[in-house]
Amino acid sequence: MDATLKWIGGTTLAVVLALGALTFGGDLIAESATADDAVVAVATVAAEQVRIDPKPAIQAKIAADAERRAAERFTIKRVLPIEGPMKYGEWHWDTEGVPQDGKLVVTVDLEARVVSVFRDGYEIGAAVAMLGTDSHPTPVGNFPILTKERHNVSEKYGNAPMPWTLRLTWDGIAIHGGNVVENGYASHGCIAVPDPFADKLFEAARTGDLVVITRGQRIGMGDSLL
Repeated sequence: MDATLKWIGGTTLAVVLALGALTFGGDLIAESATADDAVVAVATVAAEQVRIDPKPAIQAKIAADAERRAAERFTIKRVLPIEGPMKYGEWHWDTEGVPQDGKLVVTVDLEARVVSVFRDGYEIGAAVAMLGTDSHPTPVGNFPILTKERHNVSEKYGNAPMPWTLRLTWDGIAIHGGNVVENGYASHGCIAVPDPFADKLFEAARTGDLVVITRGQRIGMGDSLL
């Protein structure tokens, strides 16, 4: 069952039971101020619960959806023919011959500093990324895309522009454009990519798509991506 629906359903059930008790013993409860107070208290608690920050429930649902999609494993069917090591600011994008409705997975390798985008096992995009520092590291793990925010700015860092944001955590880690992706620069943990690449990735990705961040993990043709 959907985690959000289950939680709300539990609250709703408590209210229904309380109202059912009212109907069953209507004459007695009508004469009891204490019973009236109890009903008001139940309704108040239910209302307060509904106002609880929905982010954890949203994140749990998105993570569950991402795990369901990840269960449909697929292998690497194509790697972009990029010659030589990639340089800062470099990016590639090629969707020719790739199914448009296939599952999309983004990989980020912190050691190689490269972002790769796979559609149905075909690599369709790659770019050099600007990453975090030792004091503000880019985390390792699997992160479903929580939100897409086209014109986002960082409230945490002086309203710095973060266009084409694909949010990975609620505490500020994201893939985004809007930064100078050059040697000698770093982020506060985010994955910054060239604006044209960020634009294409933003258009291709959906909430719930998986971003896999590793350190030095290598994959090749025929390997399982997930």
